[in-house]
Amino acid sequence: MKIEKQIQADHQARLTVEISPEQLDAFKHRAARKISQSSKIAGFRPGKAPYEVVVRSVGESAIKEQAIDIFVDAEYSNILNEAGIKPGAAGTLDPVEDFDQSKFVFNVPLAPEVDLGNYQNLRQAYKWVAPSQKEVDTAIEDLRTMYATTETVDRAVQVGDYVLLDAKSDTETLNRTGFATFIRKEPRDSEWPFPGFGKELVGLKPTENKIVKHKYASDWEIEELQGKKVEIEANVKTVRSVILPDLDDEFAGKTGLGDNMEALRSAVAKDVESRSQADFDDKYFEELIEKIKKSASIKYAPQTLDHEVQHVLEDLGQRLAQQNMDLEAYFKVRNTTREKFIESDVLPVARKRLERSLIMEEIVRREKIEIDNGSLDAEFNATVSTLSMQGVDFNNIRGGNQGKKRVAEALAVESANRLLTKRALEVLKLIATGEYQKVRDKGSNQKTDEAISEAGSEDKGEAKE
Repeated sequence: MKIEKQIQADHQARLTVEISPEQLDAFKHRAARKISQSSKIAGFRPGKAPYEVVVRSVGESAIKEQAIDIFVDAEYSNILNEAGIKPGAAGTLDPVEDFDQSKFVFNVPLAPEVDLGNYQNLRQAYKWVAPSQKEVDTAIEDLRTMYATTETVDRAVQVGDYVLLDAKSDTETLNRTGFATFIRKEPRDSEWPFPGFGKELVGLKPTENKIVKHKYASDWEIEELQGKKVEIEANVKTVRSVILPDLDDEFAGKTGLGDNMEALRSAVAKDVESRSQADFDDKYFEELIEKIKKSASIKYAPQTLDHEVQHVLEDLGQRLAQQNMDLEAYFKVRNTTREKFIESDVLPVARKRLERSLIMEEIVRREKIEIDNGSLDAEFNATVSTLSMQGVDFNNIRGGNQGKKRVAEALAVESANRLLTKRALEVLKLIATGEYQKVRDKGSNQKTDEAISEAGSEDKGEAKE
């Protein structure tokens, strides 16, 4: 068997395989025998008809098609090994124009290749600042708002009211019917359709409207609104006054966060701190990974990206299903097609996710990061506990014991991947802050992963102080 290998620009290998006439003839005879086993050929028992009889019965083309299938099944893995190819996805076989020439051409997506460059020279200070008391107080006020009662009032909108309104705009994304907004003293980044929109409604009475003008920042999170000037017609439908509960032990008990206000404040402070550091970490690690990408070489075949695109669409479909909407309905609301949406919205997300994942995997490999059974068990149990709290009934899994086993295996893989990513990010942070060598030296006297975890805990304490 002769193999010619060509590496293509799109990170695929083109393999031209030639086999001898004797090998070709052997595959044709195997094909005829297989066909005769499943076909009724007069005068012969299954699998016993001579080659020439089978050819006359089913035709030469059927023999050749079956021979190709047998050849691929028998030799494909051997071809990859002999050519030194590590596939990243299933390959394809070009149409065989002339079977008797004994030449077959395979196109094989290569496994991704990542060269991180001098990532260990990367430096970036970690400067998380613990939330202020004002941020904790704001969170408690938000909690009060969640437990507040409202009543419809016949007056103009004031700060502290809930307002039900319709929003109309030439910009399709900004159209809303019957949505509620809370009028805050200070704008929030999460406020729709932009921070400060609610205060534009102050002074309006039910049935009154107002044209609100706004220009979005050039780096706005929604691409189609970046740098855009818009006009929104706000039509007030209902104004509801908010009656806030008193901040007392009774209120604390209702929230389930403590039996008294001291316990509630402590629980809220911990939650605010946790979310603050998580938000900081998201931005910090995103910046680090972008720095690594600038000097890294990341190669992958189009099929690898296509696979990630499908994951992004599946994730979106699951989120939409929770809102009783499917992808096709979503495309209509967005006034787009599946193809356009994939090109403009899905591909950038899929490419970013894929490259981040490949970088993390390479860091895990290069730094020889491992996880012990105890840590994996803890992560697995935490995953199961979270899903149970979200309403997943593990006693009611389809497929009986086999179904439960498959779910458990999937959760174990997910937990392991999440834990490895967490450890890789901890390593990346230690490298960027110049502390990794100290941890590795410490790891000579104890397990490196334990030293990394300890260093991460110490960093949190220092940042808080």
